[in-house]
Amino acid sequence: MTSIDLNADLGEGFGRWRLTDDEGLLSVVTSANVACGFHAGDAATMRRVCALAAERGVRIGAQVSYRDLAGFGRRAMDVPAAELSAEIAYQIGALEVFARAAGTRVAYVKPHGALYNRVVHDAEQAAAVVDGVRLADAALPVLGLPGSRLLDLARRAGLPAVPEAFADRAYTDEGTLVPRGQDGAVVTDPAVVVERSLGLARSGMVTSLSGARVEVRARSLCLHGDTPGAVELARLVRDRLREAGVRVEAFV
Repeated sequence: MTSIDLNADLGEGFGRWRLTDDEGLLSVVTSANVACGFHAGDAATMRRVCALAAERGVRIGAQVSYRDLAGFGRRAMDVPAAELSAEIAYQIGALEVFARAAGTRVAYVKPHGALYNRVVHDAEQAAAVVDGVRLADAALPVLGLPGSRLLDLARRAGLPAVPEAFADRAYTDEGTLVPRGQDGAVVTDPAVVVERSLGLARSGMVTSLSGARVEVRARSLCLHGDTPGAVELARLVRDRLREAGVRVEAFV
């Protein structure tokens, strides 16, 4: 029987504003990528989400980002490697305090937005992320795109490297994500998202934006928490996977 982890981005609010339905998503997903304050999130939100995740047995992941609250972490930035490494460790450490207070721990790390896409090809930035993770905890798994420099360097550094796929994002023929500014980059049709999820879980294949069949073998499947109707969509995906005989369970 095939198994796959289902993750979503959570805690993406700030102060009185909330972007994600954290309570709803935590009733569906098996892993929660919690914003650590650099692209979204604040101390109270991090504490609340960690407590809810621990209560529901959902694994907590640190979703680390460039320091870019105004741009939601989606703007390209050039950050010196030493500075980026320290900021990665800083974000993980902040979330770890709240995870431990909830009786659990940070179980993995996943970059967000522009940083996620940058470390697919940029070896220097990828190495800085790996260095920051090792500084925080030398045993933490790292989520990233299959074939990315990030996962390659994580493996070389002795960190568990976990390949991830996206049910609601379009792919290029090379297996990378279509930039958000391009038409069709985000998949919004629930039926399409559900069937893509099933294909990724069972065969490790997805249809690119141009119509090509692309191999994307992954251990974790992401659904974006800021997508309209994200909770219901995540529930549809989970239920369809289970109906098809796919176990939905955390990878750690």
